[in-house]
Formats: sequence, C-alpha cells, structure tokens
Amino acid sequence: MQNNIAPLMDVQHLEKRYGASAPAIFSDISFSINRGEFVCMIGHSGCGKSTILNILAGLERPTTGHVSMNGHHVTRPGLERGVVFQGHALMPWLTVAQNVALAVRARSPGMSKTDVHQQVLHYLNMVNLHDAQHKRPSELSGGMRQRVGIARAFSTTPDMLLMDEPFGALDALTRGVIQDELLRICAKTGQTVFMITHDVDEAILLADRLILMSNGPQARIAEIVENPLPRNRVRTSIHHLSGFYDLRNHLVDFLVHRSAGTRQASH
Repeated sequence: MQNNIAPLMDVQHLEKRYGASAPAIFSDISFSINRGEFVCMIGHSGCGKSTILNILAGLERPTTGHVSMNGHHVTRPGLERGVVFQGHALMPWLTVAQNVALAVRARSPGMSKTDVHQQVLHYLNMVNLHDAQHKRPSELSGGMRQRVGIARAFSTTPDMLLMDEPFGALDALTRGVIQDELLRICAKTGQTVFMITHDVDEAILLADRLILMSNGPQARIAEIVENPLPRNRVRTSIHHLSGFYDLRNHLVDFLVHRSAGTRQASH
C-alpha cells in the first residue's frame, strides 16, 4: 500500500442516529480506501454496514462525521460512485442493452447512438452477456440479472464501485462464477471497490483489506486486516495458499467469539 499517496476516499468519524435520543447505530467509523484497492466490510446484521455504504454513496447523511472523495465532501449521489445492491434494480420493461444504455447516457448525454451501442456491448462483453442484450430481465436468471447490474455500474466508469452484498441471493455455483467475473474485470480495469459481505471466503478471495465491524448498536470498527495472500487469487485453489487457513480462522473466530466487544486495531 502506498501511504504517501492521498487516498481516493477518506471516511472520518462517522456516526449515525435515527433520532436525537436514539442510540447510535455506529460511532467513530474512520478508514480510507486507496485507488485500485478492493476493501470488504464484514460484520453481523445490525452493525450498520449497509448504512455506511449508503453514506459513501451519498444516499444517506451521517449524523456526525464526513466522507470525502478526491478531496471533495460526499453529500449526494454521483456518477463517480457506481452502486450495486443485492437486488438488481433493473427496469423490467427495458431490454438488457437498454438498461445499460441508460447509465451510459447518464454519464455521456451527448454521445451518439452508435457510440452508446458500442459502449453497451463493451460492458456486456465484460460480464459475458453479449448474447442476452435483447432479452428483458424477466427472461434472465438471477445471476444474469446481477451481472447486468454490474455491467451497468461499470458503464458509468466510476472511480469507485460500491457493492452491498451483491451476490447474497444467488446459489453457490452462480455466486462463484460472478466472483470470478468480478476478479477478472477488476484485474483488467484497476477498479476501486468497497463491498459488504457476510461471506468470509468471498472476502478472502476478493479483498486486499478487510474491515471487521463489532456488533451493533454502538458498532465500531474492531479491526482492519490486510490480506496477506497474493493478488492473483483463484477461487478453486485459494485454499492451497500458505496463510489461507490462518486468515480464515482469524475471521471466523472474530465473528463467532470476538465481535460483541472489541476495540479498533490494525494488522
């Protein structure tokens, strides 16, 4: 990690309360994300992970604290931040190509119809969905719909991709295929990603750093863990890498035994 370079995103002392007398969902959340880095946040339900992602996306405002990106405070959604939720949120009356074209035109309103079409095909090819371009969402499997959502997010050429358990509703085989797609695309594009997941193995496969959240309410960052495994990780063979089980056991131990009461640390 290049500490001498300013981070792409800087998160400082976030706290969120719903009502002045209500307990904080989370407090004093501070971390940074460097350009080209893949960061996963892990924690039990109720610790505010999705709320944190929504704040990074500009969809919610923190009670206190702030988020800056490229040196500018984040106060609202912006095309420099692409978002992929667990639900695909596609327009059901539009084809796959038309859904992606909406995002391309939002980024480049003056782009010609021909260029829009070329851009759409480029991003559908990235997720291996070229042959599905004329289908509507109802004609696709859940995994295919989620890949369209990923293509749409990438088509705005965001500086950062924010993903909220994007594969949580998929079966294990489909989930693995899309994990591989995401790894391939990120390796090719150098995309910066912040992703929420409950899946320890998914986090180890994808992330350069893992942010571990204590239980809510009053959740905090308990630990930030560097992934020591080489970046060219492959899902089918990652368990053979030296250090895999040490890291996995550390994360599982945290979630099972230590997440209820921990102080922030960095490893």
